[in-house]
Amino acid sequence: MKKLVRLLLTIAIAFVVVIGFRWYRYVTNTDSPYDEVGITLNTSMPGPLNAWGCAKLKETFASALPPYGCAAENGTRWK
Repeated sequence: MKKLVRLLLTIAIAFVVVIGFRWYRYVTNTDSPYDEVGITLNTSMPGPLNAWGCAKLKETFASALPPYGCAAENGTRWK
């Protein structure tokens, strides 16, 4: 039973690390703010992490239209 719990815990931690790294790579990228997987991950993050991610994207892509999850109500301005 201990081995099963350890295996499940290892899988869960690996999943969180992979998803977290993929999200971090998206918000700190310099290519495009319109990566579909990155947008989905960023909008799925809790409020403070989403806000930080949007702020990082805004620093890099201030003149571009904001991606879904980082746009104000009108969709053309950053939050």
